[in-house]
Parts: sequence; C-alpha cells; structure tokens
Amino acid sequence: MHLETRPKAATCGKVDPTVLQAGDEDDPPDATTWPAAAQPVRPAPMPQSFPSLHVVRPSREKTARTTAQTRKFRNRFYPALPDKIWNDWRWQVQNRIRSLAQLEKMLNLSADERFALSDSASRLPVGITPYYMSLLSAGDFSQPLRRTVVPTVFESVTGPGEADDPLGEEEQSPLPGLVHRYPDRVLLLVLDFCSTYCRYCTRSRVVGRGSIFPSRGRLEKAIDYIRSRPEIRDVLLSGGDPLTLGDDRLEWILSRLRQIPHVEVIRIGTKVPAVLPQRITPKLVRMLRKYHPLWMSLHFTHPDECTPEAFRACTALADAGIPLGSQTVLLKGINDSVAVMKSLVQRLMKMRVRPYYLYQCDPISGSAHFRTPVEAGLDIIRGLRGFTSGYAVPTYVVDAPGGGGKIPVAPETVLGRDGEDLLLKNHHGNCFRYPDGAAD
Repeated sequence: MHLETRPKAATCGKVDPTVLQAGDEDDPPDATTWPAAAQPVRPAPMPQSFPSLHVVRPSREKTARTTAQTRKFRNRFYPALPDKIWNDWRWQVQNRIRSLAQLEKMLNLSADERFALSDSASRLPVGITPYYMSLLSAGDFSQPLRRTVVPTVFESVTGPGEADDPLGEEEQSPLPGLVHRYPDRVLLLVLDFCSTYCRYCTRSRVVGRGSIFPSRGRLEKAIDYIRSRPEIRDVLLSGGDPLTLGDDRLEWILSRLRQIPHVEVIRIGTKVPAVLPQRITPKLVRMLRKYHPLWMSLHFTHPDECTPEAFRACTALADAGIPLGSQTVLLKGINDSVAVMKSLVQRLMKMRVRPYYLYQCDPISGSAHFRTPVEAGLDIIRGLRGFTSGYAVPTYVVDAPGGGGKIPVAPETVLGRDGEDLLLKNHHGNCFRYPDGAAD
C-alpha cells in the first residue's frame, strides 16, 4: 500500500503553504512555485445581470455548522484545533490520513483492511481528509462511506474482464493527460492528485503516482491541441481533482481555455464538495464565476455525504450561477438499493445538485467486490421513475469497455448476452461487451 511512512502531526498554528512541495509524489505543487510567466491572464469580468430573487434558505437544523459525529471526532483527535484551522482546506490536505499507524488510531481495523494497508504493492494510495474521516464509523467495517475510502484485501483480486484501463483512455490520448474520445469534446487530466482516494477509482492506475503533473509545459501542449481543433467545443477538466490546485493555477488554465473562440463550455469534474467542502471559498467562487459557461460534475455516492458542510459548498457554487450535476457510481452494498438511492437523489435536489449519471461501476482491476449486476441498476431506475421528481432520476449508463463511450442502459441498448457478457449497442451502433457475471 502506498503509504506515508511519517504520519503528519496535526498542527494548530498558521498553515504553511510550502509544506506541499513539488517533489512530493502525490501532493500537488504549491502555487508559489508556479513560474511568474505563467500567471493567469485575467479576462475582463463577464457582465452579470442576475435578477433579484427570493431565495428560500434551509432551516436552522439543516444549516448547522457541522454534524454531532464530526464534533465528536474533532474533540477526540483534534481537541485544541481552532475552527479557523479545521476549516482551512490547505490544512485538510496537508493533514490527510495516509498511514496504517494513523488509521488504526481512528478506526478498529478489520483483518481485510489491515492486510491491505500493509500491502506495499497496492495499485492505489490511501488518502482521506480529516473532515471525511470524521464521517466514517470507527467500528462498523461495512459502513458505506468507510468502504469507499479504506482499502480491503479484495482490491488485490483481479476478476474476469477486469483491466487497469478498461475504458481504453490510453489508446485515445493524443497527448499525455488528454483524452479525445468524442468528436466535439476532450477530457483534460489536469493532475493526478485527489484529497481523498475512492477505492473504485477508474484511474487507479495513475492517480496519486506523480505521473500526471500540472506542469506549464504539458498543459500548454494540451491547450494548443484544443486550440488547433475547431471541432472541440467542450472541455472537461478532471484528474485527479482540479479543485485541489491553488486558485492561481486553476485560473491560469481556465483563462487560456476561455481565450479559445470555439471552446463554448468548460466543465470541472470534482469530488471536493463531498470530501473537502472547505475548498469552496468565497475567493474561489468569485474567480470561477468569471469563466461562464462553466459547469461542474460533482461526485456524491451516498446520502451520508450530504452534510451541512457539503450543503454550504454546493449553495455557494449554485449561487454563483454554476450548474451542478452529480455523477454517482453504483456500488454493491453501498448504494445499490432503491431506498438509499432515493434518499441520495432527493438530498441532492435540496442541495441544488441535479442527479445526472448513475454509472455502472467500471471493471477496473480489483473491482469485483464493488460491482453489481446491471439489472440492479435497472431496478433502481424503475424504483425511482414515477416515485420521485423526474429531475431526480439520473441516466443509468455503462461506460463501454474498450473506449465505446457512455451507453445509456435501456431496453433498446441491450442486445442480449453471450455467456456472462452483456452485449450493448453504443451511439455508433457498435456492439460492446460488459462482464456482468463477476458480481452475482
């Protein structure tokens, strides 16, 4: 398991931004190391003409500053830490829980978890913000949030049909960190760092490895590629998590993309509102609103992530005119029931987040313990349709192995079966196989 050998102690003093050094393997470089010549070119602010609206605010109960569980966690593990430091996103990143020694102080580890944490050959590093750790159950090994971020021995078992790069991103990358799969849009992997690593991550082959660095040279080549192809109208920034960059670095990227006339829409894929809501600062929001049309694809997995802190983060983004959509991965034993998914989508609606996609879990290596049969997802859609708001019903998709793209799972897209493989038709009319027998 990729673990930090020297656990970082919680500090109550002023946050030192130089802690994040460019040489750290899975830490983002500090903004102070960005070359002066690469500072963002700031366009004139776009005119804003928002009408005066009557905004319905949530009740006092829903806007409580934190949950009782988080307060209890802080009192136990960070008793002298001021609110100002706890709510500083840089402190949260610098003090991620990354080692076996740290985890065993905060959780009663199962044998499967301990074995995985002791395995130095793990595909994916461990990293959990103190905030998100406060949401985990110390004694319940099967708690949904805990299972999504604490590794188990099952990650080391590769099942039939699984692969490190099941979506074929490497074959559709004209440049390092740039995926051009669809005709009119590209995926730009800004960096490979996340503040918290999901154990079912599609890019577990690269995240946290220091292989996708947000260097000026690499990003300029990717932006030049986009500039040279007028058919590209939509750019999705992902990684890793783009919002773990400092404001200046992120604005440098946004400003250059916005200078390309044929780039109509910029999207940011992030899990920050769920795992690091402290990152959504007024300064960040003021910067983002200059680059409309700007959309965000958020990643919420379970209703327990819809905390007061997450509510405030999403409210700030929505108030800035940024449309928010959630892309939820269907996970066995975590959210694979109508009741749990209904609770999640309804809470997201209250947070002004549109449930957008329900993803069938990609067949990455070691994912069998997370993956459900496709029929489980269809049952959830049937259980939501007509029983909650239409806006709250996501589109259920399979990201077709082999680079076929996202295929909505509906009767007209399911061609049949060949053994344990599900046969699917994509938007080009091509047939793709999804290994649907590994999680029976």
